[in-house]
Amino acid sequence: MSNLCVGGSDALIVVDLQNDFCPGGALPVPNGDEVVQPINSILHMFPLVVATQDWHPENHISFQSQGGPWPPHCVAGTWGAEPHPAFLQSEVDVWIKKATTPDKDAYSGFEGTDLAEQLRARGVTRVFITGLATDYCVRATALDALAAGFSVVVLSDCIRGVDVNPGDSERAIQEMAAAGAVIAASADLK
Repeated sequence: MSNLCVGGSDALIVVDLQNDFCPGGALPVPNGDEVVQPINSILHMFPLVVATQDWHPENHISFQSQGGPWPPHCVAGTWGAEPHPAFLQSEVDVWIKKATTPDKDAYSGFEGTDLAEQLRARGVTRVFITGLATDYCVRATALDALAAGFSVVVLSDCIRGVDVNPGDSERAIQEMAAAGAVIAASADLK
């Protein structure tokens, strides 16, 4: 995969690497914390690092109390919404808060944010996507990045999924690849 030389028009997107999505959180992704070290090890390679955060109001539409599928998680300003403590936050150039209004869900880092505009303003043409969870926010962010005209690489060792239904993560990876994303590993980066 010689095409994975990281250059000036590339950005790394770290999706929702937050306490509530890691073991001990309100909506833990199994082994979600396993992605922290491989993500940290590649941050320095990218000229631009973006991190997304679920930043929900207390009455968010995705919460079970509001008829949604999930327990309350990543409520704005809480410990659960904060980045995982081992994540090298000092390497992040742009923070994108998403799903911030009560009546609108947003799994993608592009939905309801200015992420695409910020990337274009910095000359980004290709994004590398990592984080949580493969079958929800990673998938949605990758598909929206493709739809917005960016080339997309998903780093398979830097993502973990929820797998509410067995095989959801594998199906999400297949869907991202079928849509045009390159599936690679962080070891492939140069």
